[in-house]
Amino acid sequence: MDSEIIGRIADDSIVDGCIDVNALRERLALCRGQMSAVIVAKTDPETVVILKGNKPLKLIYHPKLDAVFYASSAKYLQAALSDAKGWKRRPIEPMRISVFPCSDLQDFQLLPFSFTAQVRAVTPKGGVPV
Repeated sequence: MDSEIIGRIADDSIVDGCIDVNALRERLALCRGQMSAVIVAKTDPETVVILKGNKPLKLIYHPKLDAVFYASSAKYLQAALSDAKGWKRRPIEPMRISVFPCSDLQDFQLLPFSFTAQVRAVTPKGGVPV
């Protein structure tokens, strides 16, 4: 799945300046491929929408700093944030949309979503995709 498509779907799901998560879920159901994404509407910067599809995505939260960080792998988070203590994992199952209000990052909404998940074919050097 091309990230531009996800952005266009999110943009098409904006109602009154905010991402309508139900509209986003309906439109994502028409997609196929691989995805995980983090979306913020310029018109609603106080809300962060995180899609965890079938691509890796790790989240951690720091209560004292009131911050959520994300990366495709926990090793990137550990390398970047190893000096800070007190981080808490925020495990999110695949095929979930998390909606984080910046005013209270601990009060996030978690919703299921679906799309046609596909595994990328592996192409050996000089070979045919398997």
